[in-house]
Amino acid sequence: MLVKNWMSKDVVTVDADDSMQNAIYMLQEKNIKMLPVVEKGNIVGIITDRDLKKASPSEATTLDMHELLFLVSKIKIKDLMKKPVHTVPLNYTIEEAAAILLEKRISGLPVVDEDGQLAGIITRSDIFQLIISLTGLGKRGIQFALRIKDMPGPIKEVRELVHEYKGRTASIMTSGENAPDGFLNIYFRVYNIDREKLPSLIQEVEKKGRLLYVVDHRENKRTIYEG
Repeated sequence: MLVKNWMSKDVVTVDADDSMQNAIYMLQEKNIKMLPVVEKGNIVGIITDRDLKKASPSEATTLDMHELLFLVSKIKIKDLMKKPVHTVPLNYTIEEAAAILLEKRISGLPVVDEDGQLAGIITRSDIFQLIISLTGLGKRGIQFALRIKDMPGPIKEVRELVHEYKGRTASIMTSGENAPDGFLNIYFRVYNIDREKLPSLIQEVEKKGRLLYVVDHRENKRTIYEG
């Protein structure tokens, strides 16, 4: 999963010499939270809605509206922007980008090409959308988690069971986190399962490992066995 396949390509930018007033307008008009700042085509900073709010005059100010507008129009983006800018190349993975966002406590990263030119932007929202897409949540199916021994066979067997019940597999995710040594937690998301046959399917699945939970997103039913 590469950044270039999930980034937003239509990036709204502002010039370093633009006014604070223009940046506020751009954020509101485009309904976005951050703007890469460019100077002669190069990325030189980042300005966010939080930066602009901090720089805005207090509500307790004695200035009238005309004075406020004049003041805001005189403040330049280059005086407010954050730098240096954290960026990622097109060939970074989503996981690498997410790690940087978490470490730096930022909401987005400009994506640059081989020449260092702005190619897109990847944000937390883009990554959330990726997670939803990969897990198949939008299909409103069933997710169940199973703890199995880390060995060939069980995952394939469970998937075949789903097919026997005329179901489709939207996603399968595995993790060794929060599992004993030698075991894996497997997360299946399936759909098109006849709800009347679901209890029988779950009984068959339980023979393959330790069932942790079953969540039916369509019916909003949740059975938690462990964890």
